Amino acid sequence: MLLNRRPYRTVHAILGLILGVLATGCVEELELDSVEEVLEEPLLVVEATLTDEVGVQQVLLSRSSPRLDLETDTIYNPFLPFGLGARDSVDDETGAQVRLRTGSGGVVDFFEAEPGKYLSETPFGLQSGVEYFLEITRSNGREYTSDPLRIAGAAGLDRIYAERETNAFGVEGVQIYADATTLQGDAQRLRYAYEETYKVIAPFWDENEFRLTNYDPCALPEPTYTLEIVPREVQNQVCYNTVPSETVVQASLPAGTGNTLQRFPVRFIPRDDFIITHRYSILVRQYVQDADAFGFFEALKRFSQTESLFSQVQPGALTANMNRSDGTDENVLGYIEAVSVSAQRIFFNYDDLFPGEPLPPYPFVCIEHSSPESHVSYCFSGPTGGDDCPQSIIERVNLGLSTYTGENINNIGTCPGPYTYVNRVCGDCTLLGENTVPDFWEE
Repeated sequence: MLLNRRPYRTVHAILGLILGVLATGCVEELELDSVEEVLEEPLLVVEATLTDEVGVQQVLLSRSSPRLDLETDTIYNPFLPFGLGARDSVDDETGAQVRLRTGSGGVVDFFEAEPGKYLSETPFGLQSGVEYFLEITRSNGREYTSDPLRIAGAAGLDRIYAERETNAFGVEGVQIYADATTLQGDAQRLRYAYEETYKVIAPFWDENEFRLTNYDPCALPEPTYTLEIVPREVQNQVCYNTVPSETVVQASLPAGTGNTLQRFPVRFIPRDDFIITHRYSILVRQYVQDADAFGFFEALKRFSQTESLFSQVQPGALTANMNRSDGTDENVLGYIEAVSVSAQRIFFNYDDLFPGEPLPPYPFVCIEHSSPESHVSYCFSGPTGGDDCPQSIIERVNLGLSTYTGENINNIGTCPGPYTYVNRVCGDCTLLGENTVPDFWEE
């Protein structure tokens, strides 16, 4: 869970999984002719969803990597915000030139806002009936051009709504639905993406906090320090976390129903998921896809859901709609979409759907602890007689592990100290989100 990284991306995550399995050599039934170069030279990965919504457009460039970073991919780090930033290992493609050209010769240039993330220099929206080409020149001089990009059609996102339901697996929770109507062109294929924002309230927050200064754990005959209990200077009781969707959600308008889609399930949240404990918001975006884009994301979805990844879906289905400009045969991964987009946001509280019922549990066990205020000097060389006490308060405060909860009036702990504390994640919401209210937030 790294900060200041691009949002977690479904495409790159699944492609990384595929390449990782290739590198292990555990799958024998796959013909590797089309991807054998993965192990010799990283492949370019291009990801872009260019829309008709006027705004800054984005192109993400990276290189394929078969490595698995266990620290950032699988391990919760209590010192960093949960659910913020990428969880996959990304090799960014830097120093590229990116531009979007129209069939009539118009050009929009992109600049590299951060490694691998390229933004349009001016806001714009795609126009219906216009043909576009994405062009990329890498720092090594290789040039690439996309297949022609066109908006297939347009559809309105009529309504997003939440209902209390029990799913097919017997799990009770909240089902987010979408209703849509086709407006023009070929708008029978839809893809949904969403961003969830939820409120986090630290259950053991206190208006005071520890302040440790002048700490020398190696001083003799005992450590020197100044430990104070002072009013908090930073608001860290209430936070907000925003997480993008990580799954492929697509819909096809069924035959015989005209031009409407009703009660399409976009997202299911179990009732015991802490993200809906207080207040929750979801921003749903609906993209109208052409047949090729729909097929690409369907292939991604099958890759992520089947147990036998390569026996059912061949890697050619994941080849991007981009090629070397000089005709050289080279695999490029990812996909570039030209879509029309509609969006809606809704809010709800847990009590709106589960009135008077117990709230979902906090995702971490929170128990008050206590321990001695100080400890034996780190540089003491004589006999200590053994010490089975937990880390001292000043050690934990120095490491940023704990937050203050009060005086130890009940004498809790195996080695009681003067104060009680909890693990920081229980008293400091900034480990789970941002302590500023989002601009769009409504109470």
